[in-house]
Amino acid sequence: MNEHIVQQCEDTMRRGSTSFYHAFRDLPERRRHAVYVIYAFCRLIDDSVDEPETSPFTIHELKKEFLALDKAEGHFIWPALRWLFASFPALDRRPFLNQIDGQLSDLTLLRYETMEQLERYCYLVAGTVGEMLLPVLRDDLHDEAAEAGIALGKGMQIVNIIRDVGEDLGRGRRYIPADLMERHGYTEDDLARGVIDGRFVALIDELHGYAASWFEKGLSNLDSYPKRSGLAVALAAAFYGAIFDQVRRNGYDVFSRRAIVPDEERGALLTRVLAAFGAVDDSAGSAAVS
Repeated sequence: MNEHIVQQCEDTMRRGSTSFYHAFRDLPERRRHAVYVIYAFCRLIDDSVDEPETSPFTIHELKKEFLALDKAEGHFIWPALRWLFASFPALDRRPFLNQIDGQLSDLTLLRYETMEQLERYCYLVAGTVGEMLLPVLRDDLHDEAAEAGIALGKGMQIVNIIRDVGEDLGRGRRYIPADLMERHGYTEDDLARGVIDGRFVALIDELHGYAASWFEKGLSNLDSYPKRSGLAVALAAAFYGAIFDQVRRNGYDVFSRRAIVPDEERGALLTRVLAAFGAVDDSAGSAAVS
């Protein structure tokens, strides 16, 4: 993969997710470049639905081009993906298609009724990322690690959903399941008016409880990864956990305030995770948050 394509994928990740970028930037080169490609493609999929006016593709065009990847041209992502699959032959294309199908559901399924329904969505749009990353971050295909990667992706998606409640309402979407709202006596009208009270706090905490259990499962076997890969996963999880901590500090205002983790806190998290992992060979400590 030529340097210009690598740079475009890296720039996409740096712009799109500071947390992910700083978590994975110190992987060995081949693994790191693969993560950039996966992120860049997932970002294109996401933007095709959420930012269609600026996206270079519709989601239907992305699916069509991906299905004919060997012939796809006109954008840096296609040679990048060809390099990815050639470099990591154990990488399955199904999670990429599942990711597209999950994002397609955002065009038609705007209100979620049950937690089971939401969990399926979280698998499609985020658990699949865990499946994509598994053959990139480690050299063996390990069933327990695959399940953990899926769980971690689902947990991260719940954090995204909590953080973006107000933004999603503006797009006409409600991911918080109706059965969860009903259990806490919180109504659609309350949500539309951005009511933050004990009921809302309780339902958000319950929703986050699912994320916490998935995070626990997702981090259960990091010692089976190559050290740098395990460190990257631990950092990504820590950065995402900090997003919910910021939601709490914002008084659960997810309607008018976006939970952004300050740089100094990311730096402190980096230090703690590095300490938990002990000395990492080469220069893992160079992933300073700037």
